Amino acid sequence: MVQSSPQDLPRPEYPRPGFVRADWLNLNGSWQFARDPGDSGLERGLVEAELPERITVPFCPESELSGIGDTDFVAAVWYRRTVRVPAAWAGRRPVLHFGAVDHDATVWVNGTEVARHSGGFTSFSADLGEVVRPGDEATIVVRARDDATGPQARGKQSDRYANYSCLYTRTTGIWQTVWLEPVADTHLGRPRITPDLAAGCFHLELPLSGSRTGHHVRARLTDAQGTVTETSVPAHLDLAPRLVLPVPAERRRSWSPEDPHLYEIHLDVVDASGTVVDSAVCTAGLRSVTVDGKRVLLNGEPVFQRLVLDQGWYPDGLMTAPDDAALVRDIELSLAAGFNGARLHQKVFEERFLHHADRLGYLVWGEFGDWGAGTGPVSTDNQQPTSGFVAQWLEAVERDYNHPSIIGWCPLNETRQRLSDRQSVLDDVTRAMFLATKAADTTRPVLDASGYAHRVPETDIYDSHCYEQNPEIFAKLMSGLSEDKPFVNPQDEAPDATWSVPYRGQPYFCSEFGGIWWNPDEAEAAGEDRDVSWGYGQRPRDEEQFQHRFAGLTGVLLDDPDMFGYCYTQLTDVFQEQNGIYRFDRSEKLDVSRVRAAQLRPAAIEADGS
Repeated sequence: MVQSSPQDLPRPEYPRPGFVRADWLNLNGSWQFARDPGDSGLERGLVEAELPERITVPFCPESELSGIGDTDFVAAVWYRRTVRVPAAWAGRRPVLHFGAVDHDATVWVNGTEVARHSGGFTSFSADLGEVVRPGDEATIVVRARDDATGPQARGKQSDRYANYSCLYTRTTGIWQTVWLEPVADTHLGRPRITPDLAAGCFHLELPLSGSRTGHHVRARLTDAQGTVTETSVPAHLDLAPRLVLPVPAERRRSWSPEDPHLYEIHLDVVDASGTVVDSAVCTAGLRSVTVDGKRVLLNGEPVFQRLVLDQGWYPDGLMTAPDDAALVRDIELSLAAGFNGARLHQKVFEERFLHHADRLGYLVWGEFGDWGAGTGPVSTDNQQPTSGFVAQWLEAVERDYNHPSIIGWCPLNETRQRLSDRQSVLDDVTRAMFLATKAADTTRPVLDASGYAHRVPETDIYDSHCYEQNPEIFAKLMSGLSEDKPFVNPQDEAPDATWSVPYRGQPYFCSEFGGIWWNPDEAEAAGEDRDVSWGYGQRPRDEEQFQHRFAGLTGVLLDDPDMFGYCYTQLTDVFQEQNGIYRFDRSEKLDVSRVRAAQLRPAAIEADGS
């Protein structure tokens, strides 16, 4: 095994834990770096030139951990590093992987362009087999462009120089692990693993790089006791051979928050002589998600979704966790506070977070960082998402399809635009993202847009965002669900304007609420200055008032027999936004045991039975 992961290497762990090959080379660490404020680097010959600065990959230049720490706007940045492809990989093709590069990336290796990719949240790769061979040196050059204006999926990155409101320090360039791995000419693409709880089996689709007569693919399902079942099929008849792995009743163990059991699936591509030319190990959970009236069922049972909004930002790494332990700790902190899952908000989280969610039994909603499409004040055509939003979102769904922890998809968030009798760009893109998600994944419910502008009548889920701080008023706002008249988001400037298509009886949850503005460290110094400290409603006088308000707000939703869950804002403070259960550095700022106790009593939808 060739595996470069010394302890002093930043983020040394394997970046794709759900689809593991034995040989790989981690390329994190020190790279040459240059800022290109005029985006003139190509004309100035930076593909061939040495670069003047050093940066620590995978941390973005705006972050402290990068060694740069420059938070100003920059049109483009450049990276350069020379590595030697291990000679032990002889006979295989090196593939260069990027976890994420914000926003538009071009990659050259030894002066040859090998990849272009648009979108700051999703992974991409470059097959280097025609450019370098094992034993050769490879000089990798990356240019990342990041426009400050115009429609672009930015998530929570600030469109001003400084942070403000709920927008934070930008990320430019490489912000997830860069790595190499070798593959055979005929090799596996990312497999698609679909659990079938009703039939007690897994369905596998195994895309291949090419067809070879005489090759076959085989799969072996294992658990702690050893092999459960195995099967194989010819590899040359289909672009993506399909297999079924039945799980005998005595070895059947469903994945759930109480028992997050994971099987392993060992995959091989075998040539005509019986030689294994490609191998990988995947993880899989046997579970189901379905909709029954207003309930969302997990494995056929109602599980109230006590979710927290997790934005995945860190003081020193920004969108990049400083280490793998930080990803685990965020899940553990959430569980300790009584939440059983999260909306992964305005960001496509890295694969290792989802891996930890899988093994810890943590329910998550996958979401896209779609903010950045607004072009002006709210009207009937102010949102201008591009076709790239659809492409990038599909990349995310494809990448993360196999994770049992993901129990729903939400491509858009708070698309503030009024409905009209004319079809808008937002109408088209919302429907495209919804239909594309449904086509890519028939196993999970899809929420067309979280809060405000529901534009797809047949959306699987309906929701709202409500930051009313008085539990009594909040209860009145939420009380209409039993009569199929749920709270819908009004437009503050025009209360009579319509945001959304009518509710049609779908499962409903309040997917953002609370956001209680509370930080004892900031309260006295900041007063009511929201440029210094920001949150929803009036700041509580003391922690006792916070706890009373939290219990009251969550209680309203727990006691509603038609509410399938909620999402509280938020897990941690983020810069100036001081409304987390924990501080930005993840330390405690209040009695978490009381937050936990307020949430863990049975919810009405769970008590109603099956």
